[in-house]
Amino acid sequence: MDPVTVVGHRGDPYRVRENTVPSIVSALERGADAVEVDVRLTEDGVPVLLHDDSLKRLWGFDRPLGTMTLEELREVTEDGVPTLREALIAAGPHRLMLDLPGGDESSVRTIVGTVRECGAGERVFYCAGATAMLHVRAADPGAEIALTWNTLAPPRRVLLDAVRPKWLNYRFGLASRELVERVHRSGLLVSVWTPDTAWAMRKLIRNGVDSITTNRIDTLAGVLRKGRA
Repeated sequence: MDPVTVVGHRGDPYRVRENTVPSIVSALERGADAVEVDVRLTEDGVPVLLHDDSLKRLWGFDRPLGTMTLEELREVTEDGVPTLREALIAAGPHRLMLDLPGGDESSVRTIVGTVRECGAGERVFYCAGATAMLHVRAADPGAEIALTWNTLAPPRRVLLDAVRPKWLNYRFGLASRELVERVHRSGLLVSVWTPDTAWAMRKLIRNGVDSITTNRIDTLAGVLRKGRA
């Protein structure tokens, strides 16, 4: 059986604040093969790491990110929210899975352009729903894509032909053995998010998933170690 790719969800969020450089580093130190991060743009068009569309939940500042310049963002978070460029540097040779919440054509072009400018195309892959991933494919014909899919019904062939994903990315509760086998027969890999218990992880591994994104890197690493023993 091929090894399961271990992906830290927004870094190592139960130890370090999500979508920050220290969280990325912590996840990698604890055994992640890759780290999933969320990327949005500031008002002045700089890609930064933030899942929500405002700073309220993580940083206690109730203002939409899209109304703030990078300079303002750095000031109110004391440099806590990294740029995508800074995150790519922090990850070193390791891979980043870029989730693009709300990604439209313009923001996706900017994000893909930043990856290209950093020479990081080979160690980045993208995930989100169909609209954002169609924009990624248009911006980079060679991009690696994990198409996030939220139903048991398979994506239509016309969509798969347009997006050309390598992965289908499911909420973990959908990833039965039957679904995984069906996706594999279609020539695609299966990634899942975000199981955080050893029981769920073991079941997903038995079902044949190829990648697991989790908030509990230590737990998943432990499950995989026991499986190899």
